[in-house]
Amino acid sequence: MSTVVCLDTTQAKVDALEVEMRKHPAVEIPVRHYFATGLYAREITIPAGVLAVGKIHRTQHINVLSKGSVSLVTPTGSMVVAAPYTWVVEPGKKAAAYAHEETVWTTFCVNPTDERDLVLLEAALIVPPEQRAVEGEGICPLLP
Repeated sequence: MSTVVCLDTTQAKVDALEVEMRKHPAVEIPVRHYFATGLYAREITIPAGVLAVGKIHRTQHINVLSKGSVSLVTPTGSMVVAAPYTWVVEPGKKAAAYAHEETVWTTFCVNPTDERDLVLLEAALIVPPEQRAVEGEGICPLLP
């Protein structure tokens, strides 16, 4: 049985933004992957002037901005942050970020199985779009 993650209205707006963004040419942002015992990190470099939308994680994770600055829209509000900046993100949250300058962003996740297959790892860590529902649009049902 799958669990549906209920999104708050800010996250619904971020999802709507992502839908609109997909109508335009994508900027390729390579991902660098790092593994240590029990830990997985994804690092991206966002070019200046690029708007990016994150993924919804199943678990708490840590984000680190080691270079650059971004405007963030998160369920807790909007803000501008500049490197060095580190914050904890709770499960089920998603954000949009606009890079004011080239920005290096790393997400650190617990990897309890030490999985290194990126497809399996993402399936374990990320909530797929079909398992999301918008809070306030009724009950968030469980998918079969």
